[in-house]
Amino acid sequence: MLTFSLIGSSLVAITVLMHAVGTTAWLRYLGRYDTDDEPWATRRSLWIITSTVIVLISLHALQILVWAIAYLSLTTVDELETLESAIYFSFVTFTTLGYGDITLGGHWRILSGIQALNGIMLVGWTTALLFAVVQRSWKGINSRDA
Repeated sequence: MLTFSLIGSSLVAITVLMHAVGTTAWLRYLGRYDTDDEPWATRRSLWIITSTVIVLISLHALQILVWAIAYLSLTTVDELETLESAIYFSFVTFTTLGYGDITLGGHWRILSGIQALNGIMLVGWTTALLFAVVQRSWKGINSRDA
């Protein structure tokens, strides 16, 4: 069981690092538009919010892919024989949707629990970042109206 916990912890570290690098880079990019003397206009705010959502979903898709590749290469579950099925399982686990049509057996089950916890944390991080971007754009729109 320790081995599976270490594998899960390693995957969590990889995905958290991916999210940290991705969100930091994106915020630095958005920083170009953040000046006190020029509030975000409505059109710019729509572009910023939309592109932020696309970037964040892309980060999650890559993180789901990392877990899927790990499942595909490490487990011996018959249902995870293709990349498509591994991505599907990883996606429903990461998002905590958990249909249950594919399940891991034995000690491998601990990985799916770790991935679900990882997904909750990263989606929460995404929600907080998106909220901050929306709040900043709302502030810019309102200051222009004043």
